[in-house]
Amino acid sequence: MSSTSTLASPLTSKDSAPDNSHLAPGDIAVGVVIGRASEYFDFFVYGIASVLVFPALFFPDLSKLNGILWSFAIFSLAFIVRPLGSLASMELQRHFGRSVKLTVALILLGSSTVSMALLPSTQEVGALAVVLLAACRIGQGLALGGSWDGLPSLLALNAPEHRRGWYAMLGQLGAPIGFLIACALFGYLWRELNAQDFLDWGWRYPFFAAFALNVVALFARLRLVVTHEYERELQANELEPCAVTDLVRQQGHNIFIGAFAALASYALFHLVTVFPLSWISLYSEQSVGQFLAVQLVGGLLAAAAMPVSGWLADRVGRRSLLGYLAVAIALFALITPSLLGGGTVGQNAFIMIGFVLMGLSYGQAAGAVTSNFLPHFRYSGAALTADLAWLIGAAFAPLVALGLSSHFGLWAVSAYLLSGCACTLLALRANRQLTGQR
Repeated sequence: MSSTSTLASPLTSKDSAPDNSHLAPGDIAVGVVIGRASEYFDFFVYGIASVLVFPALFFPDLSKLNGILWSFAIFSLAFIVRPLGSLASMELQRHFGRSVKLTVALILLGSSTVSMALLPSTQEVGALAVVLLAACRIGQGLALGGSWDGLPSLLALNAPEHRRGWYAMLGQLGAPIGFLIACALFGYLWRELNAQDFLDWGWRYPFFAAFALNVVALFARLRLVVTHEYERELQANELEPCAVTDLVRQQGHNIFIGAFAALASYALFHLVTVFPLSWISLYSEQSVGQFLAVQLVGGLLAAAAMPVSGWLADRVGRRSLLGYLAVAIALFALITPSLLGGGTVGQNAFIMIGFVLMGLSYGQAAGAVTSNFLPHFRYSGAALTADLAWLIGAAFAPLVALGLSSHFGLWAVSAYLLSGCACTLLALRANRQLTGQR
């Protein structure tokens, strides 16, 4: 494939690009940020509850460590089924349209999340409680796969030429926003309620809040995708589902390169958001409430680092920035045992440094090589690349990190994160050889 600019696809050349000057990237960004924030909130609510709540409610006969490990195993189910959700939703879109697909996906996401708040415990219904929890988690994954609307790609195509890194970052801001809301809610409930009330009913409120956030997100995104203006531009940019068999046969290698290029960032994502809470609750003298407050500060740092990532990407190139940050994450991995094993000060430093690195890297991780796809493959290619990146990079990160560290020590976490950095660097090198892009 011929060389292209950092984010531009062949569609964006001067000779072939449609006139999209009337589109406001800021309007698209608002819909993207709100939509992504609600999705991340749903997932972070489960991630936090998998440490603070689910071991006691669904695995009371196991040790706390094994209860958390089983909760993390169920946590991974959503990422395993996410590609299936993407494929099914694309078929739904072909028959009934983008707005119907998006409505079904977000209703399923909100319903699956709020249903968790209504689940009985294992003491009440036995193993059925665990089955229901897994079913709800699978529902979340299918819904997240179906929620792909093409707006991030449209945002990239309509961004000013020299600010593509900045506008790519905007779509990622939903991650720290969703985390901050989830962490703040759980932190407040943990601090204000006694242990019994928190386990009996307090933990359920964040799951109820998820449904309200999904309703807001649904209307924010439908406001864009159902209007004639945006529907016309989505079609003009060929942001429609394609035949997956053709995509895999002609450009399947781009899916794998794109997924592995973001591996360091996606592995770090859950190693600083979900895994540390489990480690602290099991092996640290620091209180959970205090640590949630520290993570809130970390979330703010990640949100502040993302605009910096956009500024840097527009100067050095998105792929070059991801490479530099993969090296930085590798160095961070080497000091991880000293930080997490270094008491309260070291653990807090792990969170602060980790969240800054996550904000810088994750701000540019999504769609870093999406421009490699031909225009008519871009919509489906971007969705499946993201699905695969989450699956191989983030799905099992909390489970693997906690399982390995509990048996072999914190150096196992370093090795796990270092492997992700190596994959990122190799994928970026392969991409440069194939396309000549930086």
